Amino acid sequence: MNIYFNLRGTVKRPLAEDRAVAEAAMNPPHRSSNSHDVRPSTESLQKNNSSNSGVILDISALKMAEVDSEVPPLPPRYRFRDLLLGDQTFPNDDRVQVEFYVNENTLKERLKLFFIKNQRSSLRIRMFNFFLKILTCVLYIVRVSLDDSTAVNCNPCTAICHNNSRTNTTESLKINWDLIFWVNRHECVWAIQVTVALIGFLETMLITYLSYKGNIWEQIFKICFILEMINTVPFIITIFWCSLRNIFVPVFLNCWLAKGALENMINDFHRAIQRTHSAMFNQVVILICTLLCLVFTGACGIEHLERAGKPLSIFYALYFCIVTFSTVGYGDVTPKIWPSQLLVVILICVALVVLPLQFEELAYLWMERQKLGGNYSRHRAQTEKHVVLCVSSLKIDLLMDFLNEFYAHPRLQDYYVVILCPTEIDIQVRRILQIPLWSQRVIYLQGSALKDQDLMRAKMDDAEACFILSSRNEVDRTAADHQTILRAWAAKDFAPNCPLYVQILKPENKFHVKFADHVVCEEEFKYAMLALNCVCPATSTLVTLLVHTSRGQEGQLSPENWQKMYGRCSGNEVYHIRLCDSKFFGEYDGKSFTYASFHAHKKYGVCLIGVKREDNKSILLNPGPRHIMAAADTCYYINITKEENSAFIFKQEEKHSKGLSVSGLYDAPSRLPVHSIIASMGTVAIDLQNPDPPEESGKLTLPTENGDGSRRPSIAPVLEIADSSAILPCDLLSDQSEDETNQSDEEGSVGSDFVKGYPPNSPYIGSSPTLCHLLPQKAPFCCLRLDKGCTHSSFVDAKAYGFKNKLIIVSAEMAGNGLYNFIVPLRAYYRPRKELNPIVLLLDNAPDNHFLEAICCFPMVYFMAGTIDNLDNLLQCGIIYADNLVVVDKESTMCAEEDYMADAKTIVNVQTMFRLFPSLSIITELTHPSNMRFMQFRAKDCYSLALSKLEKIERDKGSNLAFMFRLPFAAGRVFSISMLDTLLYQSFVKDYMIAIARLLLGLDTTPGSGYLCVMKITEEDLWIRTYGRLFQKLCSSSAEIPIGIYRTESHMFSTSESQVSINVEHGEEQRERRDAWKEKVAHRNSTASDQSEHPLLRKKSMQWARRLSRKSAKPPSRTERISQQRLNLYRRSERQELSELVKNRMKHLGLPTVGYDEMNDHQNTLSYVLINPPPDTILELNDIVYIIRSDPLAHMPEDSQVGQARGSRNQQEFGTETRDETHL
Repeated sequence: MNIYFNLRGTVKRPLAEDRAVAEAAMNPPHRSSNSHDVRPSTESLQKNNSSNSGVILDISALKMAEVDSEVPPLPPRYRFRDLLLGDQTFPNDDRVQVEFYVNENTLKERLKLFFIKNQRSSLRIRMFNFFLKILTCVLYIVRVSLDDSTAVNCNPCTAICHNNSRTNTTESLKINWDLIFWVNRHECVWAIQVTVALIGFLETMLITYLSYKGNIWEQIFKICFILEMINTVPFIITIFWCSLRNIFVPVFLNCWLAKGALENMINDFHRAIQRTHSAMFNQVVILICTLLCLVFTGACGIEHLERAGKPLSIFYALYFCIVTFSTVGYGDVTPKIWPSQLLVVILICVALVVLPLQFEELAYLWMERQKLGGNYSRHRAQTEKHVVLCVSSLKIDLLMDFLNEFYAHPRLQDYYVVILCPTEIDIQVRRILQIPLWSQRVIYLQGSALKDQDLMRAKMDDAEACFILSSRNEVDRTAADHQTILRAWAAKDFAPNCPLYVQILKPENKFHVKFADHVVCEEEFKYAMLALNCVCPATSTLVTLLVHTSRGQEGQLSPENWQKMYGRCSGNEVYHIRLCDSKFFGEYDGKSFTYASFHAHKKYGVCLIGVKREDNKSILLNPGPRHIMAAADTCYYINITKEENSAFIFKQEEKHSKGLSVSGLYDAPSRLPVHSIIASMGTVAIDLQNPDPPEESGKLTLPTENGDGSRRPSIAPVLEIADSSAILPCDLLSDQSEDETNQSDEEGSVGSDFVKGYPPNSPYIGSSPTLCHLLPQKAPFCCLRLDKGCTHSSFVDAKAYGFKNKLIIVSAEMAGNGLYNFIVPLRAYYRPRKELNPIVLLLDNAPDNHFLEAICCFPMVYFMAGTIDNLDNLLQCGIIYADNLVVVDKESTMCAEEDYMADAKTIVNVQTMFRLFPSLSIITELTHPSNMRFMQFRAKDCYSLALSKLEKIERDKGSNLAFMFRLPFAAGRVFSISMLDTLLYQSFVKDYMIAIARLLLGLDTTPGSGYLCVMKITEEDLWIRTYGRLFQKLCSSSAEIPIGIYRTESHMFSTSESQVSINVEHGEEQRERRDAWKEKVAHRNSTASDQSEHPLLRKKSMQWARRLSRKSAKPPSRTERISQQRLNLYRRSERQELSELVKNRMKHLGLPTVGYDEMNDHQNTLSYVLINPPPDTILELNDIVYIIRSDPLAHMPEDSQVGQARGSRNQQEFGTETRDETHL
């Protein structure tokens, strides 16, 4: 390369490297005497310059003491050459060009570049060499097929040959060595072989010369060089010595040279196309070539050696080699002379050495490939559909949840799942993936989502979707989120058109992945669900059942009625359909939403919960009666299955009335539509009832009250078009109900201290603004501490505050930003002020000022440093005044040496509190759902053992909800965030599920959309009788949509499996049910609070002890006194001991014990959730109904005075609501 320098220090004109190469090629340097005279310093500069480049130095300004005259101009040839090359020179510029030899310009370097270094030319040379060697092997086969051993001609020793041939005819056992050393070769075959040998010889010598690095013996003693000389030199000699043209040359050994050429050719091919096949492919090619070379060498060698004995054709020789190397050894073809037998021994020895090494390398690569998972082929990616699952570490529970939920949808059965994980596949996961059900559809690839090579292996750009899940078992959840964010960025960068489904743990990291199509923030959903569990019991169970795919077949073989009903209702899910395409809702075009919801439930048994306008992207839950249904609306409903999988079966008389055919229909009419639903993956048969209500249904015969014969008004019909005077708006912004005259001054002052507004400080970016109850002024940070007084307040415990409502205590490790989502739903504007429960945060670590700044605007929110395993901390935070205790899973315990032991500490602590405070509703979050069987554990409870057997049966049947019959889960007292993983998986098929879940949990507040709340069935409401009539009552009076029931039943947990039964039988009359309920309540209330787990055994033991104490009326002796003391200690039940322990600690802390004495043991009950139950479901006392109440702000009148009048009328007619209860 030529570079022009100016000695003044500036570079004048650098030339391109390729021009320098071309210049050196056209004009090699001349070392003439003239050049030495003109450029006296050229040789010295050439010796000192190590860059091997040409340099032109500008020395016009250089003053040299040794040279008096200026340097003469360059010769004309240099100037002309520079002019041709575009180098503009000035007449007065005196320059000296210094040129050096460049190694790349020598002939050897050019040849090396062409034959070795350049990938493309080297590939062509090796391909030519490979086909040349194959040609020599083909020529050998041709020569063998044309060979005639009887016509062997050897000129130097003709007589000897003939003599030996005659001898062999007489003595057949002797070896004819002439037939081994001499063959019959035709002239044309000889000419071609000589030509090929000459080309191969010259190429070998050239490659050897170019590869020479100073050690000639290393080149000579290479095996490939020796073989090349053996196969080429004899043919070249025959050119000059004609008598040796028939000499035997082992040309078949060229197959080994062809093998080496093929290996080099594959390597050059990879370098040329800049892509590499797997090492597995290369090793398989090498192994196959080695086997072929061994068989071909053995067949050709044996065929040639057997010419000296009993001739053997090339086919039989090949047959013998294959039979020998396959260790079969039939023995029908064997070598007859010792040279061929010696060759067989040598080949077997070589095979025993070479083949095991090849197989070992292949096995090692196979094992490594199994670890890495190979590739997902491009052809399969273009012809089949697949999704990619990116995880940090793959656990068996996570995998099975994903596969069961993903493949539960019929249209996803043909999809492939490609798992991309950086860790080696787990043994349990490997076993699962070897099951035929998954082995053909699931592909595991070990790799990183941050490497484009691994994303290419997974064919991310062709994937239908990419699921990126966070590792929730990490100690540092923020670091886990950072890894998830990078994976999402990498996937978006590599495949911009691939839909992303991302799971984030911390809410503050959610905005980094807002570009994803669907995002689920774990802590947002977790805390919002736990908060709703406190005001709407078992919300976690309700949402979990809704987001799981089920056929509703769980528990149908159980003898328990509640399990059958609970399992059948668990099959309800959320579906969608356009109104114009729906048979469920198509007839309600132009009618109100409430009218459509009621009549669709009455006629088809489906529950319409929401709608979306065509011109609006927001989903509205229960938009109210003022929303008029349009043909383009998208309807969202709850049902066993979607409408497309339903078959509509009309009653015969209705068919006749409509003039329809009655062939193939059921003759026996059913009572209600839902009773005829058959939950299956195929078709659901729905028996359609007459949509017109009977004449007598307008008036209801109601039971008399107190014998005075007074009756309640009947249920009004649901209007097609909303009547503004019929629907009474609930103006929650004015809170008229809280200004009642019978309210105390203290309550009025407390209520007046609250205002409604949006929280001024959000702890993280991306939180949805929610209208809440707020304080007029932010509370000082010191006032938020519950257990320490300050200058503003001297209260040091919960009792001193004198709260009117029960407390909600949250036990967490630290005050994360997700805890903000626990407070917001409990302080939402639609919660009545006087029903706001005080919230106490029991934190292991004190919160920082950033979190306190976010919560100081909410009323009655306090924190305290402490743990749940400390009884003093629990008593100080007011646990005896609490109605709900929420135990949040701690991050530090999520990672354990044994995975399922991560919940050990939480379970034991909750079990302790379960014994200490039996009436307290404890809501626990666990890391692993399988550990919920240890919640409220009773070792001798045979009913729990029966439920355990039922769970195993359902799991064996392939149920995704095998744990649903566990009593703590059914009652909503235990929850695992991993249950909501299916929410992200379902969004692949139902893209609206995340939005609906956020609306139900109160995470998003869309204007016009309703919210989830509950109402309790009291004795005054039992006249409604059935769930279908309740649906009509709510729709007609307050435009509320019920979606389910939370039912609690009394149950005796007996010690014998034969006694496991439920006291409520299906099908009893209403009066019998009411009497049975009263008996249950009386039995429950009669249970002493100081009894142990088994009251019957404890009662008998107390009677036995009492009889012992009355045997003797004599003054007690010392021994009797000791026995009496022991008896008194024995009389103390476990419950009394725990009660005394708690009271002693309360006295030590200076707390009154009155509240603790009122706590009763309500453990002998079971609760469960019924989603969208049949309309004929009988209502029971204390049933809690889940309802979706319409947005109060959507129905606010324009005139505030009108709103106040309506609010006062609402008070007079319906009274004051308590805890979101609707008194009917």
